[in-house]
Amino acid sequence: MISEARGGWSLHPQLDRDTAPVGDLALSRVLLNNDANYPWLILVPRRPNLVELIDLDENEQVQLMAEIAHVSAVLKSVTPCDKLNVAALGNSVPQLHVHVIARRKDDAAWPKPVWGVAPPLPYEPAARSRLIAAVRRGLQISGE
Repeated sequence: MISEARGGWSLHPQLDRDTAPVGDLALSRVLLNNDANYPWLILVPRRPNLVELIDLDENEQVQLMAEIAHVSAVLKSVTPCDKLNVAALGNSVPQLHVHVIARRKDDAAWPKPVWGVAPPLPYEPAARSRLIAAVRRGLQISGE
């Protein structure tokens, strides 16, 4: 399901490779980045040809902000974090996507941004499943 075209939309191959599906909200697909160094969710609006936030219409911009806030609150509730980092960079993956990263003062990158500091640490399957299940419960979405 993750990379299927739907209404002209498909998930960028790098996001598909580097993540596990969590589920879909009204606008966005929610993914778990496969890096156990940091609990890290990614929201990808399911609309074709989006690169920038301003490529969404006004209502979709409001919807995305609401989904970012909701995902952020859930991630904070299910992880012991000191700070949430939210970013939409897109320098390596041009498809519009928003990172929501739970940070701890003792993580590998603190207080710097996470990119390029520590090599990705793949989740153990059981730990990944537990985190995905907790996020799904918090978002009130079912599994795939």
